[in-house]
Amino acid sequence: MEFQRGPVQRPLPRLSDDGLTWRAMTAADLDAVVDIAAVGFPDHFEGRDCFANRLALNPAGCFVLAVGEGPAKGYLIAYPWRAGDAPALDTLIEAVPDDASVVYLHDLALDPMVRGGGWSRAIVERLAQDALAAGWRTLTLVAVNDAAPFWERHGFTVFDKAGMADKLAGYGPGSRYMVRDLNP
Repeated sequence: MEFQRGPVQRPLPRLSDDGLTWRAMTAADLDAVVDIAAVGFPDHFEGRDCFANRLALNPAGCFVLAVGEGPAKGYLIAYPWRAGDAPALDTLIEAVPDDASVVYLHDLALDPMVRGGGWSRAIVERLAQDALAAGWRTLTLVAVNDAAPFWERHGFTVFDKAGMADKLAGYGPGSRYMVRDLNP
């Protein structure tokens, strides 16, 4: 099962005149993605192999913010997953689970030089639209680094249930599992 259940081809949004746009991630972007992740998530290391794995797992859910084919200034990675669950950090995934029922937003990070320009909103909304068009009804994520308020502004709510804290232990203290319902 791939992220895109049906053919959905739309241009990615362009939000400014400086040439930055969201585009599909390629293997050539992985070194820049790793560098951005190291700045954005210094306490949640994931190596190049992990990012390459996610790109191979679901290329339709991997994007970078860049000027043309230039170096990435931000990235978003998402793929189908199980509701109420999150993969362990820096692990490889063999395949999308057969029982995937949500789109899991694995990571969103921006180079500090481009933060505050509305880039996050544009790509999160693009992900939501693409997921809904492909038949998915829910986005999920794990908020780290006290980012729950950021994700609430993007329509996510904290999902607390028994046992969730144990599942998120590897994500660090204060990590929160969050859900965004896409039903119109």
